[in-house]
Amino acid sequence: MNTATSFRITGKVQGVGFRFFVNQTAQQFGLAGWVKNRGDGSVIGLVEGDYGLVVDFLKELKVGNRWSRVEAVENQPHSLSGDFKSFEIRY
Repeated sequence: MNTATSFRITGKVQGVGFRFFVNQTAQQFGLAGWVKNRGDGSVIGLVEGDYGLVVDFLKELKVGNRWSRVEAVENQPHSLSGDFKSFEIRY
């Protein structure tokens, strides 16, 4: 079953390659969507794909990469659009 989830990550997640980590992780799980930095220092995004893979993806975001320090991962169900064919970093 496919699902879509929006997410927001707070902590030390900018200037540490976190968007690239998110992008790589999503691609490894075969998920689609996007990720981008926000002016408040957080990282936001949208992910679509198999429910179990999305859950595993969000678990990886909580861990982060070695240079980040994730304080919180907030996520909310989102309407499944099916518009995304891959995962991308937005600027």
